[in-house]
Amino acid sequence: MTTISQIEAILFVVGEEGIGLEELSYLLELSTAKTYESLTALKERYETDDQSALNILEVGNHFVLSTKKSFAPLLKKYAQSPISNALSQAALETLSIVAYKQPISRVEVDEIRGVQSAGSMQKLVARQLIEEKGRVDGPGRAILYGTTAYFMDYFGLKSLEELPDIQQMEEEIAEELPLDLFFDRYKELNEEEQTEINESEEEN
Repeated sequence: MTTISQIEAILFVVGEEGIGLEELSYLLELSTAKTYESLTALKERYETDDQSALNILEVGNHFVLSTKKSFAPLLKKYAQSPISNALSQAALETLSIVAYKQPISRVEVDEIRGVQSAGSMQKLVARQLIEEKGRVDGPGRAILYGTTAYFMDYFGLKSLEELPDIQQMEEEIAEELPLDLFFDRYKELNEEEQTEINESEEEN
């Protein structure tokens, strides 16, 4: 396990919030100079490797693992693809957590789910179901997410108070997330949309 591979692993886990040089140095138990040297080496390796889609960005004194700009059209096409319109269970879990715990950062979502949620969060943002609601006060200024007006309309909610009482469901949430509210409604609406698409294609 090399220093570069350790940096790569940490950058992957911290996601879009990124990590500062001092914190990274502390985790690796290296000087900031040595850590920066390894970061630079990893960044250069990504940039010169045509077989890699990754890159490292320095944003506000934080380092973030990102995809190269040349992949933007492909990723946009994926987000808008009708084949990927149906939300996965992972995305529904993530949406459920954001709805109940908002405003919430991606790291907090990861802690609740126990797995990395960056992909699900990005897809929910692309679907306009969640959006940035602010930033955490403190190092890193992590993004805080919450549900959108489109989310409220899509699920037929007039206010977040119409969600089941979170206090009564805390124990259930710890064991099994309240997906039924979202999964059943989403499945119903998705089927309605597909029917409309099929009818439109038949008319044409």
